[in-house]
Amino acid sequence: MLDRLLFRRIDNAPLIIFRVLFGVLCALESYGAIITGWVRRTLVEPRFTFSFIGFEWLQPLPGNGMYVYFFVMGTFGVLIALGYKYRFSIIAFTLMWTAVYLMQKTSYNNHYYLLILVSGFMVFFPANRYFSLDAKRNPSIKKISMPSWVKWAVVLQLFIVYTYASIAKMYGDWLDFGIIKILMQDKANYPIIGDLLQQPWVHKAVGVFGILFDLLVVPALLWKPTRKIALIASIFFHLFNSIVFQIGIFPYLSLAFIVFFFEPETIRNIFFKKKSFYNEGNIEVPSYKNSLLAALGLYFLIQLMLPVRHHFIADDVLWTEEGHRLSWRMMLRSRSGKIQFKVRNNETGKTEWINTKDYLTPKQNRRIGAYPDFIWQFAQYLKKEYAKKGIPVSVYALNAKVSVNGKPYRAFIDPQIDLANTAWDHLRHNAFILPSSVDDPVQN
Repeated sequence: MLDRLLFRRIDNAPLIIFRVLFGVLCALESYGAIITGWVRRTLVEPRFTFSFIGFEWLQPLPGNGMYVYFFVMGTFGVLIALGYKYRFSIIAFTLMWTAVYLMQKTSYNNHYYLLILVSGFMVFFPANRYFSLDAKRNPSIKKISMPSWVKWAVVLQLFIVYTYASIAKMYGDWLDFGIIKILMQDKANYPIIGDLLQQPWVHKAVGVFGILFDLLVVPALLWKPTRKIALIASIFFHLFNSIVFQIGIFPYLSLAFIVFFFEPETIRNIFFKKKSFYNEGNIEVPSYKNSLLAALGLYFLIQLMLPVRHHFIADDVLWTEEGHRLSWRMMLRSRSGKIQFKVRNNETGKTEWINTKDYLTPKQNRRIGAYPDFIWQFAQYLKKEYAKKGIPVSVYALNAKVSVNGKPYRAFIDPQIDLANTAWDHLRHNAFILPSSVDDPVQN
């Protein structure tokens, strides 16, 4: 039964066209980051970047290096689409994209994380066996079939993403549509649809449809009677997200995944009419079966565990942010914060206030007061800057208050704790983050 599910050979048309679409989208994301100024704002202008904690050694290249970096990364996307030196190109792109993801989180996006996972999968997929320069140069690798585990790995990954995204939306601020109203407020100046997006009935429609779509789209695509309806809903949903929220290639990557849900013959007839169709259905169990099953099992176990880890950390993840990332918690909160940093010279006792504008870009400044890891990292940065002058310091976050989803500001960081000399705990609650109900609301 398991061998038939995972190791039956099926036509590889879905994988081949996905490789082409994936490569094109990777190239557009990389080149587009240069053209739109994303690279400049996020990686060139900042004096330092808020990396993932533990990856501070990953820093942007100096000068114009990151422009070259993204150009090279985009070129690897082109090579992936063409199927040229495929294995090298997909490995290089995966490593480069992962490095960018880990070296900054000021522009954090769940979709950037998904791109890492998909790129990692593509490293092991036989995606260059047809309609590729590799196959043209070396006809011996050419094949018209693939093992069915390739399809089911993609389907399971998408099921995890969408299901957790739906479950995460089942909380108060989404169910009363308050967060949707907040998310739509800065869309009011959009031409044609701006006023429409401010209507309460639109907020309700988006809220209900968002939960139902995420929960049902994968099962609906798998079941043939509902597949076309799910396709239409997917096109509407992802184009709406692209137009309204402007989240890069993700809506189009999500649409590209749909090729794995249709019959391979249908995909072949649409995209590769001259391609021979494989329908023999042979079961070929590889010698590395046990290793493959162990690797897939471990990978998907981690994928199932990461989104629920916040339940094992004290307080509400909406408040603490601990366990938010890597969890498919998409468009669930809007945060704003106020904070002041005080540095104390440990030798003289002299103190001084820090103007964050002297150190951070405008975008970083909008993040610094609202996210605890940003606050902690900035304290560490200040400690290092003063250490260069030979001055040992303590750093305190004073008057730190945060508003989540438009609610009144509340005290956020314990002003008595020296953040510069406090370790960050990845697995447990960090004590310098005050409880969400620590005091009475403080109005803005």
